Amino acid sequence: MNTDPQSYELLLVPEFTEGDGTAEGGSAGALRSALVVATGETGASGYPRYVGDGMEADIDPETRSVEAVLIDGAELDYGLSVRIAPAGPGTAG
Repeated sequence: MNTDPQSYELLLVPEFTEGDGTAEGGSAGALRSALVVATGETGASGYPRYVGDGMEADIDPETRSVEAVLIDGAELDYGLSVRIAPAGPGTAG
């Protein structure tokens, strides 16, 4: 039985944003957010693949780390990073 979370909210943020992306501030300061859901596939990184709202990510469910990501089919621009939003109502992450 697969116990990996079925969805996460991802936040596209400037790299200079303080903290680890999981502080109480939630999505404040995010340039964009997306709810991604599990596809049941494993990405090239070896972690479960999640897709939604123009974002595609391989996420390590144990560490809640985004291991690989595409935004609208392209790699991230310099100066941007993607983080997982704090767990909250409606999210499994």
